[in-house]
Amino acid sequence: MSFLKAEWRKLVMVNYEVNPDVLKEFIPKGTELDFYENKCYISVVGFMFLNTKLLGVKIPFHVNFEEVNLRFYVKRKDKRGVVFIKEIVPKPAITFVANTIYKENYQTLPMKHSWTEKDDMFKVSYQWKINKKWNSISVESLQKSIAIEPNTQIEFIAEHYWGYAKDKNRTTEYEVKHPTWKYYPVINHTINIGFKATYGAHFSFLQSQKPSSVFLLEGSEISVENKTVL
Repeated sequence: MSFLKAEWRKLVMVNYEVNPDVLKEFIPKGTELDFYENKCYISVVGFMFLNTKLLGVKIPFHVNFEEVNLRFYVKRKDKRGVVFIKEIVPKPAITFVANTIYKENYQTLPMKHSWTEKDDMFKVSYQWKINKKWNSISVESLQKSIAIEPNTQIEFIAEHYWGYAKDKNRTTEYEVKHPTWKYYPVINHTINIGFKATYGAHFSFLQSQKPSSVFLLEGSEISVENKTVL
């Protein structure tokens, strides 16, 4: 049985090119940084968890909720994976389970989201509150979805099927199963993130950096399989 099943929907991905040295201390043992056209990327990703089941069971008040995470990209042999620097959710129980079992770095904060449709456009926004200030990532896009083309930046950012995390001197690995996603062309975006408050001084340089790209993906049903310690 899968550890977790859910839908991940309306994923906003805000992507920054960074110096690989910034990520050295976060790389799990046995993995290495993954590059797209010799460039290293870090992403802020916001989306909705919907119809969430933990070990096949829907937990009351923990079925539908927002998540915003900061992540980067690694590989291990032929597996392309993601490492999460921090994941923000509004549910303390989710934070407890993820930090305890999967050795992730979850934080519980007040969150909200907005999805609207008007004049053939989507407007999608995710917000979180820290130090009494609301942060947000918001996009406007066309409503017609498009298939992801191979060997593109959006494929590199979106198509990862493994997660890796540090567990003391070990590394945990888990598989994330989902079909290839489609995306909506983004027309406008607004980024309002206090990087130092949210992610610490190490990532405060992103405050003055413009994203290299911003994507909106539809998402799908997903499953997170049980972890393996490497």
